Amino acid sequence: MEKHPADLYKDHVRPFLYSKLEEFKILGYDDVELESLWSYLTDKKWKKKTELNIYELASDILSVKIGEFMNYATVESFKTSNWLGSEEGQEALEELLR
Repeated sequence: MEKHPADLYKDHVRPFLYSKLEEFKILGYDDVELESLWSYLTDKKWKKKTELNIYELASDILSVKIGEFMNYATVESFKTSNWLGSEEGQEALEELLR
């Protein structure tokens, strides 16, 4: 997997990542892991960033909304699952096509 330019700063912004994870836990989302939050940031929030400043990375991390992250996580889980290949998925697809 290709490295994102922000990976150079991951150790520097780690306290902000942990702070955001703690906020998610307070909101009842205990299962969010550091790596999935980092993937969201590098794949979505910073996808097109060419210039990186630590203060901007920290600000972006602290401004992540749980809804934004959960939308990303849901889409990613559908991408990696084979739900449409299952019997349940085929039945749902057939019902939608009727």
